[in-house]
Amino acid sequence: MGERMLRGSRLGAISYESDRNTELAPRQTREYLCARGHQFEVPFAVDAEVPPTWECKFDGTVARLVDGSEPESKKAKPPRTHWDMLLERRSMSELEDILNERLDEVRARRGGRSV
Repeated sequence: MGERMLRGSRLGAISYESDRNTELAPRQTREYLCARGHQFEVPFAVDAEVPPTWECKFDGTVARLVDGSEPESKKAKPPRTHWDMLLERRSMSELEDILNERLDEVRARRGGRSV
C-alpha cells in the first residue's frame, strides 16, 4: 500500500512528515537591515553563531545585523599582476637581454638588420 502511495507522487517535493509530537529547537529571531531600507527577521537556533551580514530577501543586497557589531574587515593582499610575478623570477637586466634576443630574432625573420 505504501509503495502505491509514493508511486504517483513527486519525491522530494512534498514532505510527508508532520510536526506532531516533535519539539523544535529553541530559537532566537534577529533583525537585519539592508542599504535600501528593507528590514526583515531571520530565525536562528539559540546556540547558533549569528552572522553579521545576511543577503536581503527582497533585493539580494547585503544586509547588516541590527544592533550588531561591524564585521571585521579582512586584510586583502593586493592582486599580483603578471609583471609582478615575472619580476620575482627575473632581474631587469635579464629581461632586457631576453627582449633584445627576441627583437633580433624578429628582425632576422623580417629581413631587417640587427642593431
